Amino acid sequence: MAFVSMNPATGEILEHIDEHSSSDIQRLLHRAAATFRQWRGVSFERRAALMRNAADVLETQRERYARSITLEMGKPIVQSRAEIDKCATVCRHYAQYAEEMLAEEAVASDATRSYVRFDPLGPVLAVMPWNFPFWQVFRFAAPALMAGNTALLKHASNVPRCALSIEEVFIEAGFPEGCFTTLMIPSKFVNDVIDHPSVVAVTLTGSETAGSQVAARAGMRLKKSVLELGGSDPFIVLADADVEMAARVAATARMINAGQSCIAAKRFIVEDSVYEAFLRGFIDAISEMIVGDPMDDATDVGSLAREDLLLELHEQLRRSVEKGARLVLGGHRIDRPGSFYAPTVLEMEHRDVPAWTEETFGPVAAVYRVHDADEAIDAANDSDFGLGASLWTTNLERASQLAGRIHAGAVFVNGLVKSDPRLPFGGVGKSGYGRELSVYGIREFVNVKTVWMA
Repeated sequence: MAFVSMNPATGEILEHIDEHSSSDIQRLLHRAAATFRQWRGVSFERRAALMRNAADVLETQRERYARSITLEMGKPIVQSRAEIDKCATVCRHYAQYAEEMLAEEAVASDATRSYVRFDPLGPVLAVMPWNFPFWQVFRFAAPALMAGNTALLKHASNVPRCALSIEEVFIEAGFPEGCFTTLMIPSKFVNDVIDHPSVVAVTLTGSETAGSQVAARAGMRLKKSVLELGGSDPFIVLADADVEMAARVAATARMINAGQSCIAAKRFIVEDSVYEAFLRGFIDAISEMIVGDPMDDATDVGSLAREDLLLELHEQLRRSVEKGARLVLGGHRIDRPGSFYAPTVLEMEHRDVPAWTEETFGPVAAVYRVHDADEAIDAANDSDFGLGASLWTTNLERASQLAGRIHAGAVFVNGLVKSDPRLPFGGVGKSGYGRELSVYGIREFVNVKTVWMA
């Protein structure tokens, strides 16, 4: 069997890439374990030099890798270039700070000397999605490798060229064979890889269903797991907000990557006194966006990544309108080759509609009116997800208090939610558990070891 690389903006098949055989998989898993036994002893200085090399490779080959992203999953090329730049940034960040993050920590006790050290675990399996096909991988791989682990990638089946290109980056950077390995396997073989004695832990970014299945399998084998799952992020606009700015940012927050982002703003909760002004500004900003060829620098919104995703999104919209949501913009497939969907805005009279209760993974925004800040927080927390939230107000003291009441892994005040190597990233509830990035992320896949000396 082979993976098919297809351009969703045209329907053109780009290439076929062979799966790994069973014997290939066994060989690669054993190699990852063997490499780990050597890699864990490599100095931080040497690891950092190689990680900086990886950043150099990304920057040197930026256009080629960005083109792979755009061709395989439809992201506008400008956004694909930014994704490659961000990957280089995370490589440089952990090259600079990993040793400090994992330095021994002295702890006073009844011992002559006692301290905590952070030792690598071994080969870690990463099951990764297609929507940020380079970034999602590098934000795991950079800290995992700098901590002394080795990395195994099972990437989404619709981005096979990206998967192989990522392995290529680490090879060209000079990492030893087996430090980073792409496994060209279908999803049905993930359980076998988790079960393999060489694999010590697993991380997944993806859907709630995939996350629960992987977590259950890892739990059966008593292996550590970290999950970054879906989101239905609230974007809260209070009466004292800069409404014009909020509306412009809201349009970007919803439509970036054609709305195919777990941390994209999806539920727009607006206080009554500024509701009409926000809605006008929001619709105007979205209407100005150019939907078109993802390879064109002028394009703001590209194709959805797959045909089935477009059909699922449209069905969510249909059910939402049937349950009382009012369509005020878009709401249809664009009549052109590829999986293009018109940027869409729904007004919500109540919350019992799919566009509110389910994650909408595409360019569809749900706008809801509230009377005050307390009702806004109640509406924001009316979700099983808890990944990120954006809160707009000029009263920062009040914002700090309200942030503590929002059920989410991150609250961004007067800005769109984003991931940053310096800050922990992850969610609560059905958005998963564990953290990526920052010092918290690099410590997810280490043995936090107590050493006590008399």
